Amino acid sequence: MAIRESLSGNEAIALAMKQINPDVLPAFPITPSTEIPQYFSQYVADGLVDTEFVTVESEHSAMSACIGSQAAGARTFTATSSCGLALMFEMLYVAASSRLPITIACVNRALTGPININADHSDTMGARDSGWIQLYSENNQEAYDNFIQAVRIGEHKDVMLPVMVCQDGFITSHAVENLELLEDEVVKKFTGEYEPEDFLLNVQRPIAVGPYDTANFYMEHKRQQAEAMSNAKKVILEVAEAYKKLTGRNYGFFEEYRMEDAEAALVIINSTAGTAKEAIDKMRMEGKKVGLIKIRVFRPFPFDEIKSALQNVTAIAVMDRCEGFSAAGGPLFVEVRSAMYDSLKRPSMVNYIYGLGGRDVRVEDIETVYNDLFKIIESEAVGQIYRYLSVRE
Repeated sequence: MAIRESLSGNEAIALAMKQINPDVLPAFPITPSTEIPQYFSQYVADGLVDTEFVTVESEHSAMSACIGSQAAGARTFTATSSCGLALMFEMLYVAASSRLPITIACVNRALTGPININADHSDTMGARDSGWIQLYSENNQEAYDNFIQAVRIGEHKDVMLPVMVCQDGFITSHAVENLELLEDEVVKKFTGEYEPEDFLLNVQRPIAVGPYDTANFYMEHKRQQAEAMSNAKKVILEVAEAYKKLTGRNYGFFEEYRMEDAEAALVIINSTAGTAKEAIDKMRMEGKKVGLIKIRVFRPFPFDEIKSALQNVTAIAVMDRCEGFSAAGGPLFVEVRSAMYDSLKRPSMVNYIYGLGGRDVRVEDIETVYNDLFKIIESEAVGQIYRYLSVRE
């Protein structure tokens, strides 16, 4: 039976961690993810988990400790944001290349500089090609559900990769929402025990983790990582189906909202999807055929599935809450545009950079984007592709 509770996004993640009861949790505080290890440390102090809680001197050390404990055969979690993730950068690659299924809660925050503590996606997008699976969450319920599923996805024998579970700083991390939670024993059964085939403390099969990889082997190991990321697509859907049987909540690579006959569509990540849904409902009442693709899984990127979902749309706006500094658009735009390249009926497509550093995004702003798409449809001219939303020029 579902448990109804009102929690912030950070509380929801900390509770999911408690229910899973990891072996080790190294952490270093950084806004706006600080509350996650803070709440969890209270569970440790109260004896509600038997996790080894490791306080370290930096985020680099936190991820280093994660690598050590996971390599030793211990299920390991941590949490961070922004510059904390950036300080882990070297070790993110070590974790992924060592095939260690660490799970990290990353609360999205603008990456310095200038210094800013509010939400955008520059932190996790900066790490998008480090070899980690990336799941994104529109709201607190999804953050909770994604974290539970992430553990099972990363630890699958055909995957064995680390997973980031992302949510927007302050917008969801600190806002309180009503949630449906699972019982502790149900979560524990769903995630199961971590039982790796190879780990450092297994004296029957001695191994080395992270040794120097010569040119004779390095490329093959990268290919193995790539195959594991491809395998993750099937596993993500299998885990989502199992989770649906438990909760009734349906998850996939992305959510399609009112896309059945949409002429103009947005592609978006995280909390702004909720704002977009409000705009869509309003515009649908006005007779405008608008829809939304909300990305949940950014790595591995659902290339073919995105192409199929968008192939009948006339005009698309891809919304990036991250500046890619390519002078040609943001990272989500690059992926979606690439996916649509082989489409027989290629939609018109523009990119909007929005919400950087926590800039507010209103229903009216989303309506403006849709109206711009209808102008493109009517004029049959795309005009400027690389655009900014709600910026003082």
